[in-house]
Amino acid sequence: MADSAGIQQGSPAIGAAGLVPAAPGAGGTEGSGAAGGSARIAAKKAQLRSSPRPKKLEKLGVYSSCKAEGPCKCNGWKSQNPPPTPPQTDQQTNAVNLQEPCRSCSHTLGDHVTHLENVSEDEMNRLLGIVLDVEYLYTCVHKEEDADTKQVYFSLFKLLRKSILQMGKPMLEAQESPPFEKPSIEQGVNNFVQYKFSHLPSKERQTIMELAKMFLNQINYWQLETPSQRRQRVPNDDAAGYKANYTRWLCYCNVPQFCDSLPRYETTQIFGRTLLRSVFTVMRKQLLEQARQEKDKLPPEKRTLILTHFPKFLSMLEEEVYSHSSPIWSQDFLAGAAGGQIPIHTVISAPPVSRPIYYSTSPVSVDPSTCGSVSPARKPASVLESNSVGEKRKASEPLHHEENKRPRVLGDIPMDLINEVMATITDPAAIPETSLLSAHSARDEAARLEERRGVIEFHVIGNSLNQKPNKRILMWLVGLQNVFSHQLPRMPKEYITRLVFDPKHKTLSLIKDGRVIGGICFRMFPSQGFTEIVFCAVTSNEQVKGYGTHLMNHLKEYHIKHEILNFLTYADEYAIGYFKKQGFSKDIKVPKAKYVGYIKDYEGATLMGCELNPSIPYTEFSVIIKKQKEIIKKLIERKQAQIRKIYPGLSCFKDGVRQIPIESIPGIRETGWKPAAKGKELKDPDQLFSTLKTILQHVKSHQNAWPFMEPVKKTEAPGYYQVIRFPMDLKTMSERLKSRYYTTRKLFMADMQRIFTNCREYNPPESEYYKCANILEKFFYTKIKEAGLIEK
Repeated sequence: MADSAGIQQGSPAIGAAGLVPAAPGAGGTEGSGAAGGSARIAAKKAQLRSSPRPKKLEKLGVYSSCKAEGPCKCNGWKSQNPPPTPPQTDQQTNAVNLQEPCRSCSHTLGDHVTHLENVSEDEMNRLLGIVLDVEYLYTCVHKEEDADTKQVYFSLFKLLRKSILQMGKPMLEAQESPPFEKPSIEQGVNNFVQYKFSHLPSKERQTIMELAKMFLNQINYWQLETPSQRRQRVPNDDAAGYKANYTRWLCYCNVPQFCDSLPRYETTQIFGRTLLRSVFTVMRKQLLEQARQEKDKLPPEKRTLILTHFPKFLSMLEEEVYSHSSPIWSQDFLAGAAGGQIPIHTVISAPPVSRPIYYSTSPVSVDPSTCGSVSPARKPASVLESNSVGEKRKASEPLHHEENKRPRVLGDIPMDLINEVMATITDPAAIPETSLLSAHSARDEAARLEERRGVIEFHVIGNSLNQKPNKRILMWLVGLQNVFSHQLPRMPKEYITRLVFDPKHKTLSLIKDGRVIGGICFRMFPSQGFTEIVFCAVTSNEQVKGYGTHLMNHLKEYHIKHEILNFLTYADEYAIGYFKKQGFSKDIKVPKAKYVGYIKDYEGATLMGCELNPSIPYTEFSVIIKKQKEIIKKLIERKQAQIRKIYPGLSCFKDGVRQIPIESIPGIRETGWKPAAKGKELKDPDQLFSTLKTILQHVKSHQNAWPFMEPVKKTEAPGYYQVIRFPMDLKTMSERLKSRYYTTRKLFMADMQRIFTNCREYNPPESEYYKCANILEKFFYTKIKEAGLIEK
C-alpha cells in the first residue's frame, strides 16, 4: 500500500501536544481521548437513527414545543417516568406511547410531535443528529472551566436548540463569514513554495511539497490556546483580535469536528497570516521538540525528512510569516498575464468546504428562457447573498484534482517539454488574439472581457425575512422581476414576483451600468443533492453577447463551491437549445426519488439536467482550452521541425539490394513510427486467462508486493485520492481478472503499470514504497517476457 511521505496519523510527531483535535470540553491542548469521543458520538447517532420511528418521535418530543390547542408555553415534552441516572443497561426499553402525558403541561407526547407526522426519515435523522449534538454541547458547557470557551459552547448550544424547534439548519450569525482573511494560510504556504523552491529539480520539489502538506495538516488539527492562557503568556499582544479569531476557530473548525450538524471548515482555508503569526512560534517549538524526543520511533524513511528538512522549511517559512514585506501574502502573487489564471501547479489541494443547507419541501417552478445564466460573481467581493458579500470560487478551492500533479502514464509527453512550451505560451505576445467576431472565439469571451474591465458584475442575491432590507438588493430584485416578466410573457407576473421575492429562492443577477439586464432564479435543495433553475433570461437588447453562457458558468462555479453538483430545470421549446449548449441533456442523473415532490411538473416543458464536474473552472474553461490548443500547436510545430530534415536518398537499391528493414530508413523513427511489438497476443480467451492468472499470482507472492495488495485506505494516506485520480491495486486486478475484464494483454499490463506509476507519483524516491514499486516492476516485466507476451 502506497503511503504518504509526510507524517502518518498516529506517528510520534502527530502525537505531539497540541496536534490531536480535542473534543470540546476536554480541556487542555492535547485532547486525550478526542478521537474516541468523536467515535462515540457517531455511534450514538447511528444507533438512534436505526431506532423505530416512535422512539425517534419520543426523542424529538423532548425538544419540541407543545402544539396542543389553547395557550401552552411548554417547550419540550417531559416523561412521567424519567429514566434512572445513570441509565440501567439491563433494563428493557418500554414501548413508546404517544398518549403519555407531559409531566410539565399534561398534554400528550403526540401533541408535541404533530409537526413531525409527515416528515421524511432523512429529515428526522438530521434533526436527531442535532439533538445529540445539543446534548453533547450541554455536557461541554458544564465541564468547561475557561469562561470564553464556555460562552461559545453555550451560544452554539442555543443555536442548535433553536434549529430543532424551528426545524431549520443551524446558521451561525456573525458579522463576517469565512474566509476571514486573504490570502489564506493555505494559499500563503502555496505561494511560499512557489516563491522559494520553484527552481528546484522535480524530486527535491516533491520533498518540499510533502513538507508543506505536513505543515498544513498540523495547523488544521492544532489546538489553539484560550485567550486567557495567551494573555498570561503574551500580555502585550492584541487580545481582542486573538479572542475574535479563537471564537471563529471554535465555531467553524473545532466544534464541528464533533458536532457534524454545524458546517465545518479547515483552519488553513479560512484564516490567514494573522492567526498563523499568533501560533507559529509555539507550534514550531513544540513540533521540533517532540520530533527530537521521539526520533527513535520514527520510520527510517521519515527520519531525515522530519529531523533535517522540516526544521529548515519552518525556519524559512518563519521569515516570510513575520516579514512586513514578504510577497507571498499578496493576493496578486500568482496572478498571470491573462488576468489571474489558475496556477498550473499547486502544492496542496483544498478539502471540501462545508456548504449552507436549506431543508424545504414545497415545489418550485420552471425556467424557460432563450439566453441566461447563473452563478457567483467573478469579481472579488461581488457576490451578495441576502445582504452579505460572498466570494467567488478560488482556483485553490474545489478543484481538488487539478491542483495536484496528475498520475504519469507511459507515453505521456515529458513534463520538461511541457514546461518549456508553457514558458512561451504564458507570454501574451506568443498567444494570437482571437477576434470576438471570429468563428473560433468562445461564446462567453466578450462577456468575460467585459467583466474583467468592470463593465458587468454578477451578484447572488435573495430576499430575507430575518435581516433588515437592503435598498440596493430590493431594487435589483424588482429589476429581475421586470426582466423575467418581459422575457417570459407566458409566465404569470404574480407567479414570477412570488418566486423572485421568496426567501427560499436566490437569483444570480447580471448588472450592467448599475441596472439589472439578466439573471437566473434558482432554488437549492442541498439535502437532495440538486438545484432547480426556475427562471433564466437576459433582456432582449443585450442578447447574443455571450451573457447567457457566462451567467451559467458563474452559476456552475457557485454551486461547486456549495458542493451541489446537479441542476434540474423544465425548459420549453424555446429554451431547450440554450440549455443543450450549457451541457444540459434529457438524460437525468439525479434519481427520480430525489426530486419527485420537490419540483413541479409542467405541461409542454421538457425536464433537463446537468451534472457538474468540480475539477472544471467553468468561467475560465474556454481560456484553458485555448491555451491547451496553443500547447498542442507548439508541440506539433516542434515535431514538424524535426521531421522536415532532409535525408539523402536510399542508394542501396542501385547496388542490387531488393529489401531493407523499415527501421533502417533514415528519419523514419523521428516521424513517430515504431516497430510493431513482437509479443504474441493470445487469441484464446481461456489461454489468456490462465497465463495472466499465473503472472498475477507470481506478482502477489513476491516479497515486495505487500504495499500493493489492497486499495489504499484514506486513514493511512491522507490526501491520497486527491493526488491519485485513478487508483489501482492487486486485489482489484484479481477481481477484474476473475470477471474476465482483461480481454487483451495490454489491459492487464496497463493496470499493473498504473500501480507502480501511482506509487512513484505519491511517494518520495527515498521511501520504502517507491523502492518496492521499482523492484516489483522489474519482476513483473520479467514474468511477462517469460510468458512471451512481450519481446525479450
